[in-house]
Amino acid sequence: MRAVLFLAAGLIGLPFAVFAQPAQQPDIPVVHYKAVPEWPKPMLGDKGLPAGPWNYWQVTSIAVEKNGNILVMHRGDDPILEYKPNGDLIGPWGEVKFDHGKVMPMAQADRKPTASYYQAVYGPAGCSNCGAHELRVDPQGNVWAVDAPAHVIYKMNPSGHVVMTLGTKGKSGMTDHNFYLPTDIAFAPNGELVVTDGYGNARVMRFSADGKLLGQFGKRGDGPGEFRLPHNVVIDKQGRIYVSDRDNQRVEVFDATGKYLSEWDHVGGVSSLIITPEQKIWTGGVLHDLDGKVLERLPGETSSGAHGGAVAPNGDVYLGLLSGKAEKFVRQ
Repeated sequence: MRAVLFLAAGLIGLPFAVFAQPAQQPDIPVVHYKAVPEWPKPMLGDKGLPAGPWNYWQVTSIAVEKNGNILVMHRGDDPILEYKPNGDLIGPWGEVKFDHGKVMPMAQADRKPTASYYQAVYGPAGCSNCGAHELRVDPQGNVWAVDAPAHVIYKMNPSGHVVMTLGTKGKSGMTDHNFYLPTDIAFAPNGELVVTDGYGNARVMRFSADGKLLGQFGKRGDGPGEFRLPHNVVIDKQGRIYVSDRDNQRVEVFDATGKYLSEWDHVGGVSSLIITPEQKIWTGGVLHDLDGKVLERLPGETSSGAHGGAVAPNGDVYLGLLSGKAEKFVRQ
């Protein structure tokens, strides 16, 4: 059993180790942030002593709740854990259990330029909640969880109860009602939902607030408006849509209807986009203005490989790493 677990750990991390290549950061200044050395706080053992730092089973995303508490998503048991901002554990959160399947890259010899480079693998090689991919909080305080290998996105109310599901659980496709390994969701100022249907398909889909498809855009490729892997999405106050095309190592910018506007080609293969209340965007641990200009970065090196994260109203940044860590950076 131990051999299976070690194998699974290596396979699950492989896609991101192989394809995520964040841009180099040595000349980008650290201006406003410092790392919190031990966040969240360690649990206490039965002798009342700290048990050491948390080591999750791959932290894929972090979200800030409307009440200010922090949700950490990882791929082990109790896949969503709730903490106070100071790092105190509150406990497991929400009623979603994620699929055991995992997303991994195809061998180079099996890839075709017109098709996805990824597949889902199901069965004993998975882990208890491998499907946990992304966690977002909408302006109303609902929490949305992306389960990539189950092909669904769950909407939970602030109490953690599922109130809506996008996609059809266990059924992949490219129809109005199916995803194929979706990756992220964002919320437009007009209430629309925008989904990157990214590992299996190569499209961005626009839904009404109640889940009706309004439109979609994108196709497989390397040109303007095309995607190799649409991995993350955020939307600014003007309704512009920013998509990280991870395998093409860029961020593409679209208007609210999906018309291609521009791209940032200097960001590397980032796996995390976070938009701030001040209308700036973190690509992993690097902050940009809405034109893509680099402003500053977070301290340290691990933040460049973040898989997901969030910004608190006070500017503090939280990042999740597939190495099994959650990191907090305090704005000074």
